[in-house]
Amino acid sequence: MPVEVCVKAAAGAPDVVGDCPFSHRVLLTLEEKKIPYQLHLINLSDKPQWFTEVNPEGKVPVIKVDDKWIPDSDVITGLLEEKYPAPSLCPPPECASVGSKIFPSFVKFLKSKDPNDGSEQALLDELKALDDHLKAHGPYINGENITAVDLSLAPKLYHLEVALGHFKNWTVPESLTHVHNYMKLLFSRECFEKTKAARDHVIAGWAPKVNA
Repeated sequence: MPVEVCVKAAAGAPDVVGDCPFSHRVLLTLEEKKIPYQLHLINLSDKPQWFTEVNPEGKVPVIKVDDKWIPDSDVITGLLEEKYPAPSLCPPPECASVGSKIFPSFVKFLKSKDPNDGSEQALLDELKALDDHLKAHGPYINGENITAVDLSLAPKLYHLEVALGHFKNWTVPESLTHVHNYMKLLFSRECFEKTKAARDHVIAGWAPKVNA
């Protein structure tokens, strides 16, 4: 029986996957592990009644495993690893937090209205740290094999590239060659191509936060 998974639908396009990086991470995990799944696209501005009944918090992603609905992408990906151990996506402990500050740094810089508040530099520092790690250990975070850390980072780096490119005309510096190669590698994976939100949906998703 396929796993049931609820993810965000695109705003204005209810039958298309929306721009939630945490939903995307869960879909990537299901795809990489070749777990059959049934996809429910949830319009977050008009949630179906059945969805709020099984998931009163109303957040995505949630998956249904053994007749139980489970929220939170960290919990979900941990559970999928436990229930479907092959292929293993478990990273070694020393790699588990690599790149973990990139997403909050990106959001802060994206929303920043003050070019001197240090938010750009903070993001550059995080990307440089990732570049150094990849230089020593690449092409993925843990060498040749993709792990859960890569699947968590891939959607976030995609959002970073699309949103900062659109709203700030900003790109990852060319000098960070390992980060560039890593993004190309992740974005060209079949499972990523299959499950990513369209660029214009990513832009539309961030617009209210940028203009707030």
